[in-house]
Amino acid sequence: MFNNLSDKLDKAFHVLKGHGSITEINVAETLKEVRRALLDADVNFKIAKKFTNTVKEKAMGQDVLTTLNPGQLMVKIVKDELTELMGGDTVGINLKGAPTVILMSGLQGSGKTTFSGKLANFLKTKKNKQVLLVGCDVYRPAAINQLKVVGEQVGVEVYAEEGNMNPVVIAENAVKHAKSTGKNVVIIDTAGRLAVDEEMMKEISNIHKSVAPQETLFVVDSMTGQDAVNTAKSFNDILNFDGVVLTKLDGDTRGGAAISIKSVVNKPIKFIGTGEKMEAIDVFHPDRMAERILGMGDVVSLVERAQEQYDEEEARKIQKKIAKNQFGFDDFLKQIQQIKKMGNMKDLVGMIPGAGKMMKDVDIDDDAFKGIEAIIHSMTPAERSTPAMINASRKKRIAKGSGTNVQEVNQLMKQFNQMSKMMKMMQGGGGKKMMQMMKGMQ
Repeated sequence: MFNNLSDKLDKAFHVLKGHGSITEINVAETLKEVRRALLDADVNFKIAKKFTNTVKEKAMGQDVLTTLNPGQLMVKIVKDELTELMGGDTVGINLKGAPTVILMSGLQGSGKTTFSGKLANFLKTKKNKQVLLVGCDVYRPAAINQLKVVGEQVGVEVYAEEGNMNPVVIAENAVKHAKSTGKNVVIIDTAGRLAVDEEMMKEISNIHKSVAPQETLFVVDSMTGQDAVNTAKSFNDILNFDGVVLTKLDGDTRGGAAISIKSVVNKPIKFIGTGEKMEAIDVFHPDRMAERILGMGDVVSLVERAQEQYDEEEARKIQKKIAKNQFGFDDFLKQIQQIKKMGNMKDLVGMIPGAGKMMKDVDIDDDAFKGIEAIIHSMTPAERSTPAMINASRKKRIAKGSGTNVQEVNQLMKQFNQMSKMMKMMQGGGGKKMMQMMKGMQ
C-alpha cells in the first residue's frame, strides 16, 4: 500500500536527517521532492502545490532550521498536513433509521458489489445488525448472481426481483420487505457503467429520491488515481453523497485518490477495502493512513485486529495446556487460523513500524502458512496432540503426505519446540531464565 510514494517521501526527507547542513535552501529542495512524489502518486497538481506551500509556511513558522531534529520536525509537519488533507477526523457510518438504508454508487468494475458484501459482513459481525442486500443492477446479467454468492458467503439475505427491470420499484419493495422481516439495515447495490452517463445518473438519482437513504456511499477503485477523483466529483454533483469508499488498496495503488479526493469533493473517506476476503474492510483513519504513507506503521490498527480475534476462553485453555506441557499442533493450528483472520500478510507487515520498508522487495504470500498447515494436517490426531512421539519414520510419512520433505518437517518441529519453550517461560514468569537463555544464544 503506497510503497512507491513512501519510498519517494523517505528520500525527500533524507537530506534533513543529519546529512549535510540544514538551510532554508535544503528545506525548499526537500519540499520540491515532496511535491514531485505527490505528483508521481497522481495527486492533483494544484493540491500538491498548495500542500507543500502550507508545509513550508508551518516549517518556517516553527523554526525548523534551529531545532535539534529538523528532519523529525519536518516529517511531523508533513504527517499532520497529510492527515488534514485526507479528512482530519475519522467519520463513522450513519446507522439511524428504521431500517437504515445505504445506497451504493460507482462505476462498473469499482468493486461495488463485493464491497456491499463486505459492508454487510462488517455491520452484521461488528455492529450486530440484521442486514438485507438488494440487487438493483438489472442490466448486467451476472450482477444479481454475484450478489447472491456474496450474500451466501457472509450469511446475509439477498433481495432481488427476477424479470423486474425497474430498479426504483425493486428498491422500494426491498425496504418494505426489510421492515416486515425485522432487518435494520438495507444495502442497495446499484448498476454501474463504464463511464459516467446521463441515463445512469438519472436512474440512481431516482432511487435516491425514492428511498431517501441515510447513507449514500461512492465506491471508487483506488488504482485509477486522479480519474477516480474526477468521477467522484461528477457523482457528487448529482447525488451529494455522504462518503467515499476506496477499494483495492492492497493492489499497486499510487495513492493519489486517497490523498486528494477529500479536497476535491469535500466528503470524507469512510471505508477502505484491503483485500479479496469478506473481512478485508477497514474504517478509514486519516491519521493512521498518513503514518503508514510515511513509513511509521500503524500499531493501533494492528492491535485492534489482534483484539478482534482474541478469544479469552480459548486463551485460558491454551494457558492450562502450556502449564501441563500439553500444547500440541492442534493448538498451534488454531493460532495460525487466528493470525490469518487478521487480514492479508502484506497489509499486516505494513502496520509494523519499519517492517514495510525492510520487506518492500519481499513477496509476502497470503498462503505463507500453507506448507505448515499441510504438514500438520498430514499428522495423525495422536501425533498432533503428542509431538514428542514423532520419530524419523513418522517424519518421512508426514513429509510424503504433505508434499514436503523431511528437512521441512524437521524445521517445523524445531520452530514448534522453541516456541513451546518460550511460551512456557512466559507462562511461568521466567524472565530471568529467558534472559539467561538469550545470553547463551549470543
